[in-house]
Amino acid sequence: MRTVKPFLCVSKHWAPLRWLSKPRNCSDAARPSSAEKKKVVSDSFRRQVASGPRLQDFIKSPVTLAVNCEHTDEHYLSEDLGLLGDARKVYFETYGCQMNVNDTEIAWSILQKKGYQRAADLNQADVVLLVTCSIREKAEQTIWNRLQQLTAMKKKRLKTNSPMKIGILGCMAERLKTELLEREKLVDVLAGPDAYRDLPRLLAAAAGGQQASNVLLSLEETYADIMPVQHASQGRSAFVSIMRGCDNMCSYCIVPFTRGRERSRPVSSILEEVQMLSDQGVKEVTLLGQNVNSYRDTSEVQFCSSERTKLSRGFSTVYRAKQGGLRFSDLLDLVSRIDPDMRIRFTSPHPKDFPDEVLQLIAERQNVCKQIHLPAQSGSNQVLKAMRRGYTREAYLDLVDNIKQIIPDVSLSSDFISGFCGETDDDHQQTLSLIREVGFNVGFLFAYSMRKKTHAFHRLQDNVVPQVKQRRLEECISVFREEAERVNAAVVGSTQLVLVEGESKRSAEDLCGRTDGNMKVIFPKEDVAVQACVSNTAPIRGGDYVLVKILSAGSQSLRGRALSHSSLRSTATPSCDGYK
Repeated sequence: MRTVKPFLCVSKHWAPLRWLSKPRNCSDAARPSSAEKKKVVSDSFRRQVASGPRLQDFIKSPVTLAVNCEHTDEHYLSEDLGLLGDARKVYFETYGCQMNVNDTEIAWSILQKKGYQRAADLNQADVVLLVTCSIREKAEQTIWNRLQQLTAMKKKRLKTNSPMKIGILGCMAERLKTELLEREKLVDVLAGPDAYRDLPRLLAAAAGGQQASNVLLSLEETYADIMPVQHASQGRSAFVSIMRGCDNMCSYCIVPFTRGRERSRPVSSILEEVQMLSDQGVKEVTLLGQNVNSYRDTSEVQFCSSERTKLSRGFSTVYRAKQGGLRFSDLLDLVSRIDPDMRIRFTSPHPKDFPDEVLQLIAERQNVCKQIHLPAQSGSNQVLKAMRRGYTREAYLDLVDNIKQIIPDVSLSSDFISGFCGETDDDHQQTLSLIREVGFNVGFLFAYSMRKKTHAFHRLQDNVVPQVKQRRLEECISVFREEAERVNAAVVGSTQLVLVEGESKRSAEDLCGRTDGNMKVIFPKEDVAVQACVSNTAPIRGGDYVLVKILSAGSQSLRGRALSHSSLRSTATPSCDGYK
């Protein structure tokens, strides 16, 4: 067995320092003078320092005394002692946002290099890892329910020769670490969003029968040197993480507490990954971050300057203005130049980080999608202030007008929360009017769910009853669908460039894909012209660009007929019949 030397062993016993004093006497006459005290202490200190260790004792080969260093192997793990996967099979279940999809790819990349295999079926798995979300109570309850199911399966497996380990990764691991480990002993491994590099060690400890946990947040971790293993079907689209964490501290949001402070990945590693994806034939890349458009790379000296970060007009932050760094507009410029035939999207942005240079770049680059996610959360100034969003309704609408002026054909999506602390019926009506005024075609709407650790948890009252929250949410959804159907109807009769994703989930006779504005389009599966205005035809496959004439529209999808194959580089409008 390999012997691990102790970190520090000294060659002599060093007695602890003791202050030497004479017995106390009640009379002042018997007390030693101040000078005598100093002399006694000084002499004693010199004697004990002289008998203590010298510099050479710390740099010489250590000599063991009371410590039995031969047994310290038990406290260390090396690749020889279990960090390698030994072909153990890992099964991932991913919940929540696109960041969790990317986290799954990062975690799998780390484990794959250590010799783990990926299980296609849960019943084949030696390890089950749930990549979790904590943004709302319902998301967490889904995980708790799933853990009960997995634990029942785990107990059955104990009777066989193939035991199963369960791990929780991501935001829920960070937020509920103690409860997850102690509640009915459901979990063997916990790894927070910044601890995926430690997964081999944690799984090795779990294989030895211990519970293992690492939920430490980092100010630096971006996984820039880890190339995610893309698991998308046929590799038509991919997510690329460009930054992690969030500094906005909105009062309702748990993300800063589960994902940590903002830090941006070096631009060179992002460009390398996007180039690799282009070489693999990926047709669409989505840049990811909790606050993606606040990207600011300060990894190189030449990026640093005294220039302050520009915000959208009328917006503010809870933190001081940041200086220097390569900004989101710079990154978007560089990424869009890699492959003119690759679509570029980004999510999730904050409305405050849309200065004109970002909008103008989106407008002028053919392969940067003319679709912007613009989370509003509420249409009421009172609620926006309580949420600490850093803008008013008026500033938000001014930004929408500016976006539409610079990018006339833009598609807008948004997030809304119903029933936030203190929201009145009048506040709710203002939100409905904002939805009608802007005209979004995609939305993500939820009833408010208070999260521990947040500003709202400590300072506000969750005083809107669940029934009212639900009613307001349903009203928001209804108005949203009405407006989305109206917005989508405006494209009926037009020809849209669609990136084909594959067969429609509802019918094998149909294909589905997405427009530049991220709207789903359903159209019949049939051979079409290899390019506009020619007679030769070819079948349509996933990953192809095709021109589709839109025939009808609903609130959630469009229907049409494919006309021909095409590409992003084919910018000229077809002039032959049937393409108008």
